[in-house]
Amino acid sequence: MKITFYSTQPYDTLFFNRYNDSFGFELEFLETQLNVQTAPLVSSAAVVCVFVNDLVNEAVLKIFSERGVKIIALRCAGFNNVDINAAKQLGIRICRVPAYSPQAVAEHAVAMLLTLNRKTHKAYNRVREQNFSLNGLLGFDLFGKTIGVIGTGNIGKAFCRIMRGFGCSVLAFDLIANKELEAAGVQFVPLIELLNKADIISLHCPLNEQTRHLINADTTGMMKRGVMLINTSRGALIDTQAVIDALKSGQIGFLGIDVYEQEEHLFFRDLSATVIEDDTIQRLMSFPNVLVTAHQAFFTEEALTQITLTTFRNVGELLKTNNLINRQALLV
Repeated sequence: MKITFYSTQPYDTLFFNRYNDSFGFELEFLETQLNVQTAPLVSSAAVVCVFVNDLVNEAVLKIFSERGVKIIALRCAGFNNVDINAAKQLGIRICRVPAYSPQAVAEHAVAMLLTLNRKTHKAYNRVREQNFSLNGLLGFDLFGKTIGVIGTGNIGKAFCRIMRGFGCSVLAFDLIANKELEAAGVQFVPLIELLNKADIISLHCPLNEQTRHLINADTTGMMKRGVMLINTSRGALIDTQAVIDALKSGQIGFLGIDVYEQEEHLFFRDLSATVIEDDTIQRLMSFPNVLVTAHQAFFTEEALTQITLTTFRNVGELLKTNNLINRQALLV
């Protein structure tokens, strides 16, 4: 059975080839991103494997249906880029990797937090230039600070536990309070209270109609002045222009983002020899108190192994039984 991969990076080829011996699929790797123009590249493949920035809308799904595609396997957890209703109507099964390594993303969020606070990225560059001055590198003790966590799924839970280990007070917001986290000392509060009290806010919720631009001009105005905001979830949780305005006014004191609203035009590519025309990302990167990484949070050996194995297992089960044991992994 043939699987065609879109948005392939060298590490995708490495990991999927490494573990394919146990499954025996025919693998075709395409570097191009999936959209209406590239969808017709699929040839004689019953399965298409896509990533976070691939566009799986109704037009793309119709092309796949005409070409005999039966399954679309997302090698990621998020699925806001997929038209679920259109897939249902066309009879195409959609599966995903609902959890791979929550620790990978949670630990990256902590790394961004610590980097922004202690300015280790700036210290590294200074020392390499033989500048051993500490001026401008002042940080603050993380111990005793109040951390606000929006979304307490697997990644949010892992982040909460790490921050409790630092001796922080952790406030969380979610639709349903997690009893296990409450027993560990995490306090679930209304969103407005979290925004009012948190020194650091980290986003770990999915992107949907209710959460799109959750961070906007109104919600940034409810935050403590000088707050640190971390986003390793989905770029569109943040209204980027509103956050830029809050950075300019000092309402937001630090911003760490591993995701970006328009990242599909930038991330996972080497653009070092080109002129980036996206004025918004250029403006963000001009702030000394902003740290941007290019959707790197998931990028660990353990996470990529789990993504690969889960994707192969999902496809194998669907081909064999047209169903999945793990119901969270099956979207259509």
